[in-house]
Amino acid sequence: MSETKSKSTLGVWGQRLLSALFLTGQVLFHLTKGKIHRRNTFEQMAAVGPDSVFIALVTAVFVGAVFTIQVAREFIAFGAGNIVGGVLALALTRELTPVLTAVIVAGRVGSAFAAEIGTMRVTEQIDALLMLKTDPIDYLVIPRVIACVIMLPILTLLSLVTGMLGGFLIATNVYNLADSAFLDSARSFLDIWDILSAMVKASCFGILIAIVGCNWGMTTSGGAKGVGQSTTAAVVTSLLLIFVFNFFLSALMFQGQGSSLQQGF
Repeated sequence: MSETKSKSTLGVWGQRLLSALFLTGQVLFHLTKGKIHRRNTFEQMAAVGPDSVFIALVTAVFVGAVFTIQVAREFIAFGAGNIVGGVLALALTRELTPVLTAVIVAGRVGSAFAAEIGTMRVTEQIDALLMLKTDPIDYLVIPRVIACVIMLPILTLLSLVTGMLGGFLIATNVYNLADSAFLDSARSFLDIWDILSAMVKASCFGILIAIVGCNWGMTTSGGAKGVGQSTTAAVVTSLLLIFVFNFFLSALMFQGQGSSLQQGF
């Protein structure tokens, strides 16, 4: 019984992933027409960006602080305290801030996308849009995709700065590292490509979150219970895809041997 239910769940999940791929193609096709609902887009940008800033920045501060605590004590023991700032900058830029910011947005915004559109689906509001000759892709999906693609890199950049601030405060006040040593190592370790890679990752994660949230909402059925199930499934799927795509993006962007540590010494 449980095995049959598991197979059924995997089958539904697979169908929804295929539907998400189809939805991605529809979004790209509709974008070529240049028809964008500006008011909806600005509303979604406000929901994704400003409304998510506080939780993203608080998370970044403590992530930077905790990472510094774990790294600084070990590096100082090996006489390498002067590169703590650079190591923190690389970790935040390449991995921590893009991924954690995307996780926050997936939990907060992706779930909202699935719940809102799912409710519209089960209450037949989407059918009403079609009756009014309004394409749900143009009206509901594309504004959310654009909002995530634009605002997630901005949130990631703000989180990077805030995470560095959290690490800086811990390094200088708890471990008594020199301000100049921390900042100089961060400048010498970081390259413009590191910043660009974070922005590229954030944009890709934004597309994933928006497409999954909207698609799981559009394919909702079963009333209020179905909305709840779609919302939960959208968040779980978004998180899974973020981690999977992060692996492939990292493998693609950072192939070969690194030289940042050599430059820092």
